[in-house]
Amino acid sequence: MKTLNLGILAHVDAGKTSLTERLLYAVGVTDQLGSVDAGSTRTDSLTLERRRGITIRSAVVSFVRDDVTVNLIDTPGHPDFIAEVERVLGVLDGAVLVVSAVEGVQPQTRVLMRTLRRLRIPTLIFMNKVDRAGADPERALHAVAEKLTPAVVAMGAVRAAGTRQARCTAYGPADTVHTERLLDLLARHDDALLADWVQDGSALPYSRLCRVLAGQTGRALVHPVFAGSAITGAGVDTLISGITGLLPATRGDTDAPVSGTVFAIERGPAGEKIALVRLFAGTVRVRDRIPVGASGTALVTALRVVANGTDEAASSVAAGRIARLWGLTDARIGDPVGVPPERGGADRHFAPPTLETVVVPAHPAGRAATHAALSQLAEQDPLINVRQDDRQHEITVSLYGEVQKEVIQATLAEDFGVAVTFQETSTVHVERLCDVGTAVEVIAVAPNPFLATIGLRVAPTPTGAGVSFRLGVELGSMPQAFFTAVEETVRRTLRQGPHGWEIPDCEVTMTHAGYWARQSHSHGTFDKSMSSTAGDFRNLTPLVLMAALTRAGTRVHEPVHRFRLEVPGDVLGTLLPALTRLDAMPTHTTGQGASYLVEGEISAGQVHALERRLPGLTRGEGVVETQFDHYRPVRGPAPTRVRWDLNPLDRREYLLAVARRTGSR
Repeated sequence: MKTLNLGILAHVDAGKTSLTERLLYAVGVTDQLGSVDAGSTRTDSLTLERRRGITIRSAVVSFVRDDVTVNLIDTPGHPDFIAEVERVLGVLDGAVLVVSAVEGVQPQTRVLMRTLRRLRIPTLIFMNKVDRAGADPERALHAVAEKLTPAVVAMGAVRAAGTRQARCTAYGPADTVHTERLLDLLARHDDALLADWVQDGSALPYSRLCRVLAGQTGRALVHPVFAGSAITGAGVDTLISGITGLLPATRGDTDAPVSGTVFAIERGPAGEKIALVRLFAGTVRVRDRIPVGASGTALVTALRVVANGTDEAASSVAAGRIARLWGLTDARIGDPVGVPPERGGADRHFAPPTLETVVVPAHPAGRAATHAALSQLAEQDPLINVRQDDRQHEITVSLYGEVQKEVIQATLAEDFGVAVTFQETSTVHVERLCDVGTAVEVIAVAPNPFLATIGLRVAPTPTGAGVSFRLGVELGSMPQAFFTAVEETVRRTLRQGPHGWEIPDCEVTMTHAGYWARQSHSHGTFDKSMSSTAGDFRNLTPLVLMAALTRAGTRVHEPVHRFRLEVPGDVLGTLLPALTRLDAMPTHTTGQGASYLVEGEISAGQVHALERRLPGLTRGEGVVETQFDHYRPVRGPAPTRVRWDLNPLDRREYLLAVARRTGSR
């Protein structure tokens, strides 16, 4: 049997979870429709999801139709939880992008479609809510073609749109207008079809067009558009036929070496770690020992395969399927299972969080419990990036928005019994090197109290290059463990540059290396005062690196978002000065009938202020779309987030403090 791993994606409130419920009901997996409003949906299983009526965690359900097992992955629509969508993208065979026939193309819809097209994920579009007052499928289809992709074709007609009696009828070979539109679209990507059409258009059977449509949809060249209502069920059967007939289901090679990806982490009732794995090739059985990430191997102690609307205990899982695996205790999201697949779940498709906040336990004694609980949440969402500062006694997390903060607070209280508050949300900056810098510390040369010689050179690299560590000395000049200690400490130290912000792009070269070999007294007792250890290199590396960074100089950069504002024409005169006060820079203003489209840049720290002020500035008629675009140098004084000071003037005091703390000489 073939398998299709299908993602359901949408802007929040477009009806994505309701569509998932309707699909499960239509194929007979459930005998009663779940309701988002009633909190009874199959995929929104978290208490918080049911109470708030939004999807927070991706959920997987399954059904069988036309000899195809469809694993349906319901993803969050709120932009604060875009990280959940990102982890799913690497395991999808296809997607259904849900667009509201009332609201049309919304900000998150654009972000999702751009990503789906970039990754060439075969995608169907479902125009939902045709039964709602204000629904206009034709207008929404025009918006899809204009704002998402012109490579779309409607697969049916809607009657009585905007009423509860709305009905959807699939087009067929007798619908000549549809046939001509379909031919025109498909011929752009098929020279043979175009030649036959020019020679004798009437000789092209509709069955051939359907085969070509399936092929081009499977290659993400075109995107069929279906219409209907998740609430009434109108048009859903046609969509199901499109899912199984147009999207590329696969038969994985079950005899090949195991190859899969961990795309989600859950915790069981007893707190045990459960890894959700998409298996691209091979077969995994209970009691198999399989390679997982960089942590070595793990013994699969139990597994459940997603099937029949839920997951079922099984002794094995075959290629193409999704399963929950127990025993992968060190697994992390994005880890390969077995042979690394060509596509995995750890690639970055969306911008990282640009906000952060300090988590404050309600009781000082609860700091350890708070950190432990947040660490478990970070397994499910690594991008919250939990950081603990032992000197300032602070725990910091990264955020996409304020709703995410509320969800973290409620989850800690309900699932872990930990009460917390938050300090004011602040913007995450980065530091970039201005020049090349070097520093060296030598064994037995004051004030170096460590038995290690380390020389480092830092140099700027292009944006997005990441951190690289190179050896400018011979590999055999000292034990490999000491080189490893230096590299690991370099990468950890670069999370906080001289101003306290991460340095994401930097080349570090080790220019000097030296150590004292292991020495013992005559009676054979090891004497660490005469012998270098990895601890010497770990303690000395931050000092040398920070000195090199200080000499190179760093400049703090702030995140910048691109914005698109659609506003009534008569408010433009008051809107533009307000944008200036928000540190926004309009770059293009285009008239669109009675309205205007304003595009430009705004610092990430002002995005929420813009969203709050926009309704008042535009009588509630303004629509804003923002997306992270780049980092730019901060104008004026550089904001600092220094957690520890390594100013060269204070380095002796630092060294002595570290020596006392570590028991070194």
